[in-house]
Formats: sequence, structure tokens, C-alpha cells
Amino acid sequence: MMGKRHRRPTHKVALLAAIISVLLMAAACSSSSQSSSGSGKTYTVGILTDVTGLASSGNKTSVQGVQAGTVLAHRNGYTIKYVVGDTGTSPSGVLTAAQKLVQQDHVLAVVAVGALTFSAAPFLTAQGVPVVGAAEDGPEWTTSKNMFPVYGYIDTTLVSTGAGQYFKMQGATNVGTLGYSISPTSAENAKGTAMSAQAVGLSAGYVNANFPFGSTNVEPVALAMKSAGVDGMYASVDPNTGFALISALRQSGDNPKVALLPTGYGGDLQQAGPTAQQIAQNVSFISLFEPVEMRTAATMQFQSDLKSVGVTGDPTYAEYAGYASVALLVQALQGAGSAPSQSALVKALSGITSFNAAGLLGSHPINLNQRTGSAGPDNCGWYTKYSGSTFQLVPGAVPLCGSVVPGKRVSPSS
Repeated sequence: MMGKRHRRPTHKVALLAAIISVLLMAAACSSSSQSSSGSGKTYTVGILTDVTGLASSGNKTSVQGVQAGTVLAHRNGYTIKYVVGDTGTSPSGVLTAAQKLVQQDHVLAVVAVGALTFSAAPFLTAQGVPVVGAAEDGPEWTTSKNMFPVYGYIDTTLVSTGAGQYFKMQGATNVGTLGYSISPTSAENAKGTAMSAQAVGLSAGYVNANFPFGSTNVEPVALAMKSAGVDGMYASVDPNTGFALISALRQSGDNPKVALLPTGYGGDLQQAGPTAQQIAQNVSFISLFEPVEMRTAATMQFQSDLKSVGVTGDPTYAEYAGYASVALLVQALQGAGSAPSQSALVKALSGITSFNAAGLLGSHPINLNQRTGSAGPDNCGWYTKYSGSTFQLVPGAVPLCGSVVPGKRVSPSS
């Protein structure tokens, strides 16, 4: 948990302070992890994320995002403390971490940014715990009434024209896609992006939604894409798999005209090192939030809050998600009463009809009371392209907003 520690008094004053501290801690635990603070309220939340394991490269920095979010919360009169639950990127690890956060740490809410959150969703729903975070793993974010994604309810069985429009804009004619079999969201994104390309008149020469999670054994995929004549590539995978695939494609002699990744933007690429940065040349990245290169009031405030907790580089995907999660909790707390129970917080979250992630969704807020019919915030994405050592905004694509294709559905993944 985060919080300032004050210098301990001496002699009898110290004993009295210790007794008072114990009493206050007991009172906090018996009131759903909330207590009065000098400037407002203090709430304890749990962070359920992949600090270690195969998905850590994309998700572990969610902790820093929540840290920056606590600065935002403080400006609004709330003190947010947190406990980190490391999933280890394993189904059993996700459930164990969630159980500890709820049963031992007594958190009021959970911020979930993880590849396998679906493994803990039934438990969290049964316990009535409010969950906010990134809907990157499965359909539970749409079906579980206690779960609220910070970039909207993405129904990955819907087909939106957005990705297809981007490939067409950039000159691709034949798109290949890759997704992880274990993650319904990843698998369905791979299939849905191929259908998006077809919806705007492009070919979809290769679709693989059954790739092993976290693997970098991508040479067979690269050769198959080359054989299919793919000149546009989308990989709904973690950065390590995505960069490995782009490298393998180039080594095979098939340098795609358009390579698009949903992960790796910003600090994720910086952390990946010089080799990844070389591979990323001319690669496009899609974000569901405003890129900091836009230099809006919201992105500059976000970077300022990150800097105040020691993050000086470009923000990562998980930092965006963690920060937006706290912003969502603050908006819900403002409407949940002075001492909200978990059920009251769920009700407040359900009543939010306009959330713009502290401005990071720009003019495309989401409605948390509408769980169907969308493929992201207004079916929009913000696109950048990496060149040299910087990300460049793609003209006409900040954001690029598509529309849902009537009558088209992706077959759900198990």
C-alpha cells in the first residue's frame, strides 16, 4: 500500500499513539476499507495485475498508473491507498490474488489490468466487489454487472470498420492477423480485425486465433503470412510476441506495408529496449486513449501526475489503464455517498453515463450504463507510427472512428 509514514513520537506519547493507531486500523477494516481523513476520505483498493509472468511486459506498470491516479484522487479530496495482487499470469494465481485482496486485505474495490482476469471474475462477482480496469481478456467485463472497463464495453464479437479503414488508408490490400487461444478477447480481436478488413473491401489472407499465449515461436506464422501474400499485419498479442512476429516477417523477406499492434505504444516500447525499438520502425500502434503526442490538457496533466510519482518516460498502456481506473473510481465515489458500501459503489458506477477518463478519451466519452453495441469508445482508436526515436501522430487517425457492421458477428471463443 502507498501512504506517508510520520516520524514516531517518543516515551508515553509513542505508546498512546500506537494504541490509537491500532484502534483506527480496526475501525477501518470494519468499515469496508474506508475512513475519515483530514482532507476527505481514504479508501483502499486492490490492484489485480500481471507483475510477473508472461503478460508482465504489458501489464505490470499498471501499478505506476494507479500511483499517478492517487494524485488525481487527492486533487478531488480523496486519499487512495492500494494493495498489489500479483497474478503471476496464471489462472490459479489470478484467483488466489483476488481472494487475498478481498478476504484478507478487505479492499473496497479492485483495479484489474491483467491478461487472465476472467479466472477471478466469478469470485469477484459473487462477492459483489466493484471492479474497474482494462477489458483486455474476456467477455466477463460485459456480462458481469460489477465490472466496469475504463474504455467502454468492447463487444469483441462485433465487427467495426475502424481497423479495416486504417489498413486501407495506409495502402494495405491483404491483411493477416494473430491472436492468443487462451484469451477470448485476443482471439476474437484477431478474427474481428480480419472481418473488418473484408468489410472495407480488403482481403484477409491469414487468420490465426489459436496461438500459444506469450510464445515467440513465430517463424511458422511469418512463413504462412508470406505464403498468403499478406501486406498488412495485426497481432492482438503482448509486445514480446508482436515484435518477434514483425522481425520474423522481415527476415523472411515479407516486410508488411502496414504492421499494426494494440500494445507497445509509448513506454512499453522504451522498456523493451533498443532491439525492439529498431524492429518498431514504421510500425503503427493503436491506443484507446489520447496519445501524449497530442499534448492536450488531459495528456499533459496525466504526464505531470506520472512525473510526480517518479515516472519520467512516455506512459505505457497499463499506466493509462491504471490512471483511468482511479479516475473512474473517483467519479463513482462522488456519487456514492459519504460512506459507500461495495453495493452502493457498484450502483454509482452503473449510473455513470458519461466518463471520459479524466479527458483522455477526448470528445468520445463512454456510457457505463450501456453494455452492448460498441467496439470501444465510439468505435474509435488513436493511431501513432514509430519513426526514428519518436511516435508520430497519423494524420486523419487521431482518432479514427469506425462503425459497427450490421449482420456481422465474430464467433465467440471459449
